[in-house]
Amino acid sequence: VKSERKSISFMGCALQMALSLGLGSTECVLLAMMAYDRYVAICNPLRYPIIMHRVLYVHMAAWSWIIGCLNSLVQTVMTMILPFCGNNVIDHLTCEILALLKLVCADISMNVFIMTVGSTVLLVIPLLLIFISYVFILSSILRINSAEGRKKAFSTCSAHLTVVILFYGSALFMYMKPKSKDTNPSDEIIGLSYGVVTPLWNPIIYSLRNKEVKEAMKKVLSRHLNLLKP
Repeated sequence: VKSERKSISFMGCALQMALSLGLGSTECVLLAMMAYDRYVAICNPLRYPIIMHRVLYVHMAAWSWIIGCLNSLVQTVMTMILPFCGNNVIDHLTCEILALLKLVCADISMNVFIMTVGSTVLLVIPLLLIFISYVFILSSILRINSAEGRKKAFSTCSAHLTVVILFYGSALFMYMKPKSKDTNPSDEIIGLSYGVVTPLWNPIIYSLRNKEVKEAMKKVLSRHLNLLKP
């Protein structure tokens, strides 16, 4: 069955791209700051209340949003001022920046350069900081004598590490690979992963650390398994 043809206005497309880039860029910075939070909690537990105070939390959140919004604004404006040609059919599920650049009838080398710089600042550098944080975290965990203590420390990091792998894995594949105007079918799948699937999983992953949520899920699974029994 052929679906209806969908369309979006120029301003609507720009807004959609700006929101997507802004939220994605902000999450990159937030994940790095969350890694620092876990580093302090595990490597300097006694100093945690002094280091991670309310003012620092506000600054960390504010700068995450400022950096994310600035990156989104620059890349959206630089893309939407370019001349578009052809039938203006976006070969993607959303108004994604890489899909839009394929419709441009001009040199996009400057856009590619800005995107590469943005990807380095918001993907590579935060990922490097996360990696360094977890090297120190792992070193501290291995020095814990009790198995219960090590289990509790790993539990503190498990949700964050899962989100980092899901989000950065797909984002790095999309934005750090060589840019071209050729259509790649895998782009839509990867774009769907970091744009839809990962955000949907985020609340579930983080909620699983909550004891009440775990108990509720066990009850639901147990009930369904009992129903399936003959």
